[in-house]
This record gives sequence, structure tokens and C-alpha cells, in this order.
Amino acid sequence: MITAYIGIGSNLGNRNANIAGAIEMVRMIDGVVLKKVSSIYETEPVGGPPQGKFLNGVFEIDTVLGPFRLLGELKKVEDALGRIRKEKNSPRTIDLDILLFGNSKIDSEKLKIPHPKMDEREFVQRGLRELIPHASARGISELAKDTAGGSLRRQI
Repeated sequence: MITAYIGIGSNLGNRNANIAGAIEMVRMIDGVVLKKVSSIYETEPVGGPPQGKFLNGVFEIDTVLGPFRLLGELKKVEDALGRIRKEKNSPRTIDLDILLFGNSKIDSEKLKIPHPKMDEREFVQRGLRELIPHASARGISELAKDTAGGSLRRQI
């Protein structure tokens, strides 16, 4: 099993219900075990057209799926919850991003791990500090470097 951290957000419709529904759907994916969910924070949108505030958080999973297969499953959850991809950073019912995937480092057109905008998103930093005890003492940038270098170990 690989430990992965997923960012979650919603700023359309019933944001709380969207997040709860997405987490439940992720829990039901074969090969995924939901471990922990951070607090959910209300945040201002970053980039994109004018839009309402987000509810955001982070959750931890263990998975036997590879990163690209997991990405595909997360996209299915987004689609099932009505996500429409019009333009980059547009309002959305649900957004699921793989932030960290074990000690993997991926830089492809479809997927970048560690997530390249982790340091720019306060909700990601706060959520990861909640879920990974040693993250609060070291900083998220260092955590991402450790993850890419293979030294991140699951902390429960």
C-alpha cells in the first residue's frame, strides 16, 4: 500500500455536501482505504474568474492503485458530482488533487507530484500539518522534497 494525500475543494452548490459526497465516493473506490481527513477551511479563490469562496481540506488514503489510475478514479468522482471543466481555475462543485503519492516524483502533462502549487495554498499546508505530525516542524516545501527523494514515511 502507498500513502497518498489528496486536496479537496468545492465552491459551487452545497459545498459541505459536495465534500462529504466526494469523500464517501473515494472511500468506495476499490483499492483505496480512507485513513484521515483534515479540518475543512473556507478560503478565497486563487486565480480564475470572479467566484465564491471555497471549502477546502486534505485527506489521507492508502492505496494499491498507481498514481495515474488513482487520478482517473478521482476524475470519475469529480464527474459524478457534476464538475464541469470550462476554463482553468473556474468555479467547481468538487476538485480533487493528488498532492503527494508515497515517495513518487512525477512530472507529466497529466500529473505532477508533488503538486506544484502546494506551497501556494494555505489550506494544503494546514491540512498536511494536521495529518502528518512532523510536517508542522519542517515546512511543506521540505516535506515535498523528502517525498520526492523517497524519505517520507507514513505517520499514523
